[in-house]
Amino acid sequence: MPSSSPLPRRALAACLLLPLIGLRAGPAWADPTDQAAAFIRQAGNDLAAIVDAPNPASVKRQRLGPFIARVVDVPAVARFCLGRFWRLASPAQQAEYQRLFHGILLDSVMARVGDYRGPQAKGMHVVIGRTEPRGQDIYVPTTVERSDAPSAQVTWVVRPEAAGPRIIDLIAEGTSLRITVRADYASFLTQHNDDIPALLAAMRRQITASESGAGH
Repeated sequence: MPSSSPLPRRALAACLLLPLIGLRAGPAWADPTDQAAAFIRQAGNDLAAIVDAPNPASVKRQRLGPFIARVVDVPAVARFCLGRFWRLASPAQQAEYQRLFHGILLDSVMARVGDYRGPQAKGMHVVIGRTEPRGQDIYVPTTVERSDAPSAQVTWVVRPEAAGPRIIDLIAEGTSLRITVRADYASFLTQHNDDIPALLAAMRRQITASESGAGH
């Protein structure tokens, strides 16, 4: 039976962000990629400020939306994840898809916020490694250490842009998030005869279900 959920919550929840919270400090490297490492570290500080603040979930959500749009190139990531199917969508469908993609991403992060409050109390620490330019992007490797779990290797792919650097991918233990998500979308659309409206409808249902669950 075709899946009604085109993008698994576990994939988007990993995207971003939450592992950044432990980046309260880290080494600075004297090379041209310093800006990317500093950007990742600052994003971690900003996210921690949102998550740790004594605000209700509705306020955290209001603050997380613009934060995600600022640190992640959501339009570029969304388009990459749709792959060849992007050309099959009308301009109106493309705009709706990107709006829904951002909404699912926000819901996924919100669903995990409670797990990452007070990260230092949980023994979480993130160390930035030596950054590496690859083509037009900069790879920022980090090691996520927690007292209650084995350490994990997470690499943030940062793209320098005129308005400032932004995240375009996350590689966890060698697996690219956006490639994984693109495979999920391709599988869903293949099962639904390349029907873009079916994908949009499934994304809307996913957001509705998430928001309904958050209200309980």
